[in-house]
Amino acid sequence: MPLFPAPPHAEPIARNPVALSRRTVIASAIAGAGAAAGLAAQTGTAQAAAKAASPPGDVVGKITVGYQGWFACSGDGAPINGWWHWSQNWGQSPSPSNTAIVSWPDVRDYTHTYRTAYPALGNGQPAALFSSYDQQTVDTHFSWMQQFGIDTAALQRFNPNGGEGATRDDMAVKVRGSAEKYGRKFYVMYDATAWTNMQPEMKADWLAKMQALTASPAYARQNGKPVVGIWGFGFNEPNKTWSAAVCLDVVNWFKAQGCYVMGGVPTHWRRGIEDSRPGYMAVYEALDMLSPWMVGRIGDIAGADNFYANVNTPDQEYCDAHGIDYQPCVLPGDLQSGHRAHGDFMWRQFYNMCRIGVQGIYISMFDEYNEGNQIAKTAETAAQVPAGSGIRALDEDGTACSADYYLRLTGDGGRMLKGELALTPTRPTPPVTGGGGPNPPTGDLALSRAATASSQTQNYGPGNAVDGNGNSYWESANNAFPQWIQIDLGSALPVRRLVLSLPPNPSWGARTQTLSVLGSTNGTSFTTLSAPAGRVFDPASGNTVTVTLASATTARYVRVQITANTGWPAGQLSGLSVYAT
Repeated sequence: MPLFPAPPHAEPIARNPVALSRRTVIASAIAGAGAAAGLAAQTGTAQAAAKAASPPGDVVGKITVGYQGWFACSGDGAPINGWWHWSQNWGQSPSPSNTAIVSWPDVRDYTHTYRTAYPALGNGQPAALFSSYDQQTVDTHFSWMQQFGIDTAALQRFNPNGGEGATRDDMAVKVRGSAEKYGRKFYVMYDATAWTNMQPEMKADWLAKMQALTASPAYARQNGKPVVGIWGFGFNEPNKTWSAAVCLDVVNWFKAQGCYVMGGVPTHWRRGIEDSRPGYMAVYEALDMLSPWMVGRIGDIAGADNFYANVNTPDQEYCDAHGIDYQPCVLPGDLQSGHRAHGDFMWRQFYNMCRIGVQGIYISMFDEYNEGNQIAKTAETAAQVPAGSGIRALDEDGTACSADYYLRLTGDGGRMLKGELALTPTRPTPPVTGGGGPNPPTGDLALSRAATASSQTQNYGPGNAVDGNGNSYWESANNAFPQWIQIDLGSALPVRRLVLSLPPNPSWGARTQTLSVLGSTNGTSFTTLSAPAGRVFDPASGNTVTVTLASATTARYVRVQITANTGWPAGQLSGLSVYAT
């Protein structure tokens, strides 16, 4: 997310040079967090979540991704007219000696790409990159957010009063259109880095331009108020020198405009040390939501557990006591530095934050190819990376990962945050999901996946059918057939067999449920995979029914629709397992 130093350009464009990126500040932050790294592993039990300061909305109870949208290419029509953020010298094509990225995107989903001066990819294809300025690119990104259950995008907005301003203004309009098209939420997140005259200019920009975006039904709201993010207040960095009084004035001004203000704050905001300037507590406490920065602070599971015990947990306690919503960062990890551990590093953070009871999670970042912390689709193998570039692909540690892996992992983390997936330290997301070829996926494809239903009775929710516990169960509303329960497998997979069950306890007497199986690849259009039929659940045979489909089919969403039950006037299932074989 950091604004990189302004590169040379073929044409004179006003820049906002920055001496430091977010990545390089306060290298000692990890060591300063404390030495009790093992505490989290020793406790092992989920902590009770304190009452949130705010009810669920578009950021509370949701997954938010930081969205840069700051890549342009020569010839794409953007006012910036150059290779914005792809290269150090934006006037020249990216190459191994003129680059600003450390990860390579998978560009197969884009209809228009731009050839670079990099060598050909390992598979011989030209090395091409996407432009954020193409509406199709933004549409593709927001379609991914929709597909993988990512709720909200925080559009980064740096100082717009120079040569980048017109392009940033256009990007805001493009993001609005894509968010509306794909049913996602978005909000403006100002990055104050190196914004010298920030105090009056940020206010003026909101009134003159950005406030108009709140008319969109896709603009994020929390507690009935439009959300505005401000990143950078209180950081102990030479490009963020505003006084606490100036920062407090800006926060209170936005609140007076009727906004809910989210703040991207230093890691050690609570103690006012290391990356945080002292004396800014009044600024932090004025914010409606706090989101401490984490990039560069941790790089492995031990570091994540250290912060869980010594930083995140006391942060949450402080926010609870002061009525502030807490939205910590979760990182996929710097791919080029080998932090990712094929998803285990990111999942540990999801687990730690969910057992604390956080009010939301901020993913750093969606499209940060500059620092290698992107979750957007990324080159899977050396065959998709420029030859000889030294850029690592997702399989850098020997584990094959699909290009969409970290999008899928984020979706599962969001489901755990929302209680749709049981709290678990074990990553449920496979690095690769297979098709129906010679090696179809194995095991229960529905286990711990997102489950929804037409209705539920009391606390007998649909998640009980995929939690692996045969004694917990889903029950629909009574006396209101038809009813259904649906599983999102995360991606389109081959489906050949379902195993349905009720609790094995003999007190669950034999009953016949009339049910059918439906499948869909998009969650909207369903086809019948198994016609309605009476299925007998009998404790004498384990209260289990197997439904084998006539032929293998591909589906992401698998729905069991129930129209009758001789044992109780509702749909009931304690287990819904899906298999490819």
